[in-house]
Amino acid sequence: MTVTLNAFEIYEIAEQIERNGARFYRTVAKTLKNAGFAQTLLELADMEDLHEKTFAAMRKALSEQERELMAFDPENEAALYLQAMAGGHVFNLKKDPTEQLTGKETAADILKMGIGAEKDSIVYYLGLKDFVDSPAGRDKIEAIISEEMGHIAVLNRELTSLE
Repeated sequence: MTVTLNAFEIYEIAEQIERNGARFYRTVAKTLKNAGFAQTLLELADMEDLHEKTFAAMRKALSEQERELMAFDPENEAALYLQAMAGGHVFNLKKDPTEQLTGKETAADILKMGIGAEKDSIVYYLGLKDFVDSPAGRDKIEAIISEEMGHIAVLNRELTSLE
């Protein structure tokens, strides 16, 4: 089955990634006894909210023609990757990320889950850049990628402090 995505849908997927991340961080923060760690996760959730708003603004700014067009991708690699993402083959956007929590996770487990999700989002955004025509749009995506990399650093710092 072939999945076809247009620019509008690609931004919607990015928005969902950010909503899932924010939901995950907020849900986990509520379960933690360590107030400092919980606050760190709430700050990450707030950043994910800002990323979602950025992608929503980029989606709304698309012209009617841009909403339907796909970028030049002669080998179809970027399109195939984004289709795999949308189809849940890389990570499942339709599933609530908090559903995978059992309540028995250690702080290290939670941090590793967060790091994995951040890595997945970075990989998606790297593919997304290939579909953005404007330099300003690519700059916004680059800024979000940098922030997501910063999230990994924060989570990794927390993980290292547990060892």
